[in-house]
Amino acid sequence: MPVYEYTALDGAGKNVNGIIDADSAVAARQKLRGSGIFPVQVKKTSSRPKDVSSSSVTISSIFQRVKPGELSATTRQLSILLGAGVTLVASLDALIAQIDNPVLKKIMAQVKESVNEGKSLAFSLSQHPKIFSQIYINMVRAGEASGSLDMVLDRLAEFSEHQDALRGRFKAALAYPVFMFFIGTIILFFLVTFIVPNITKIFSDMHQTLPLPSLVLIGVSSFLKSFWWLVLLVLGGCVILIKKLIKTPKGNHIWDEIKLRTPVIGAIYMKMAMARFGRTLGSLLRSGVPPLSALQIVRNIVNNTLLAEAIDNAMEEIEAGASLATSLTQSRWFPPIVIQMISVGEQSGELENMLDKVADVYERETESKIMAMTSMLEPVMILVMGVVVGFIVISILLPIFEMNQMIR
Repeated sequence: MPVYEYTALDGAGKNVNGIIDADSAVAARQKLRGSGIFPVQVKKTSSRPKDVSSSSVTISSIFQRVKPGELSATTRQLSILLGAGVTLVASLDALIAQIDNPVLKKIMAQVKESVNEGKSLAFSLSQHPKIFSQIYINMVRAGEASGSLDMVLDRLAEFSEHQDALRGRFKAALAYPVFMFFIGTIILFFLVTFIVPNITKIFSDMHQTLPLPSLVLIGVSSFLKSFWWLVLLVLGGCVILIKKLIKTPKGNHIWDEIKLRTPVIGAIYMKMAMARFGRTLGSLLRSGVPPLSALQIVRNIVNNTLLAEAIDNAMEEIEAGASLATSLTQSRWFPPIVIQMISVGEQSGELENMLDKVADVYERETESKIMAMTSMLEPVMILVMGVVVGFIVISILLPIFEMNQMIR
């Protein structure tokens, strides 16, 4: 059944927007009037991929996005409806009525239209790659093939919630240090650019020889006051240049290696990658996705070319008859504990559970490392700001002390 977007007036004369499914535009208008809404404009939406992707350039897409939490909640509700014995089309229909996000509501209506035409749910979801990832689509495809779509959707929701929780903890831990950094930088910039020149102007008018710290402070202050725009331009240019270099294959490879080798941050990044690897691979295998297909999906979401190359080599070894643990042993990037746990899982036939345990271990370690790092960042930032402010104070006080000695 086609899906229509409408703009209408309610009983109070207020504008309302939404979507409705009907056999034709005339039927959509009649359906709206029957519900007490008076249509102003009704137009058919299309489920074609290009129409969905084109929404990325509209103004509404800038402010209305599908958040991971919304998608997780939708997946969980669909799983519950299917588990209760409701048909897929009826479940999607009930789900659409409960969705508040207009972007997700429209997409799910298009998915329902596609399913109603006889296409599979996995195919219908694959027409919206900006919303539904390859993991999502492949797990749904495996669930449809095995007849356990409700359980697969439940695992998908749980998987998404795990990932969201990990990202949320990471952002929450870094929020305060990042806020302190920007506020401190703004205060120091204002101090050096506007306050210090008014004070040091007294020393310049006296035409006396100033100590080196005072000369450095006056020079930095004068430069920032006159050329602050140049500093911002250079910083912006450096950011753009680095982003362009990262997009090249060689630059991306170097950047990924830097992320893995950087002290402290590299260890956190590696733990997050291992948690993502274990959680994703375990969820895919448990949902019935073939091992090589699951590894191919994991390869695309580890977000690191070095780890992706290690997984590629492992896939070649597995095709030649090796086990997953043996094939990963050839890589220096996978920690021994991960390989040992995978080996135990393969030998005991509990690989999916062991991969989940790998993810649990590394998620806990990631959280503890982040907390330790942020607890160290706060005093370091305070110390750095104290040193800078102390240098400014000393640079101002030194000439005053010299003038006092001259007067005596």
